[in-house]
Amino acid sequence: MIKLETRIVDKPWGQRGIDPRFGVASDRQVGEIWFEPPAGRELDVMAKYLFTTERLSIQAHPDDATARARGYPRGKDECWIVLDADDEAELGIGTVRDFTSAEIIAAARDGSIVDLIDWRRPVRGEFIYNPAGTIHALGPGLTVLEIQQAVDLTYRLFDYGRPRELHLDEAADVVEPRPHHHRLDTTIGDQSLLLVAGPHFGVAWCVGEPPVMPQGLRDIQLLPVDAPVAGIAPGECALIEEHQARRLRSDGKFVLAWSIEH
Repeated sequence: MIKLETRIVDKPWGQRGIDPRFGVASDRQVGEIWFEPPAGRELDVMAKYLFTTERLSIQAHPDDATARARGYPRGKDECWIVLDADDEAELGIGTVRDFTSAEIIAAARDGSIVDLIDWRRPVRGEFIYNPAGTIHALGPGLTVLEIQQAVDLTYRLFDYGRPRELHLDEAADVVEPRPHHHRLDTTIGDQSLLLVAGPHFGVAWCVGEPPVMPQGLRDIQLLPVDAPVAGIAPGECALIEEHQARRLRSDGKFVLAWSIEH
């Protein structure tokens, strides 16, 4: 078992006074918590927590083929586990109807894209799978655990006037502007559930113990949610072996995320 180094990222859109189980000073405005891979070792799956008080940028990610053609190791599918959501929480996923790429890029240029996004009121326990090409944005009032392909590759379409680069030309042949309906979207609760089993990564929601999981798991990351697991505290992350993962037991809930053998 290898405990990963925690990286706390302060953001102007982050939250103060996050859950004390994360061990962060209450006056810090935390936007993200990441976990650094061991020195000299690359992980192709990344887990991070996000804490929001306002809308983040509207964005999309390329798939593996497009990303590799542009010099990156992989594209980016990702998924969200909503750990907490206040009464005003929102997120955007997909569009209100089908659009062409040209229509959505034009709307990004003039700002009207905000009204084309399907803004939803998420609740605690929602699980949303966000495949490459999906137009999306987290909104305020959320604590989210995000599992994603590990690559720094995001195409921002709109950022509410913040002074950051947009990537409209790069996104033009990436975006799939349509309503979001994914077969993996579900609600988690008080029973263990295999949420994702490939092709890019795997994710399990574990209540007390893991669900039945597939074989051939690699680089398994353990993320306790509300109680310690195998000496790892909530808000921490550790790399564990497959045989360890299958024997885990806890008084609370935890998440396992892993790479897929290819």
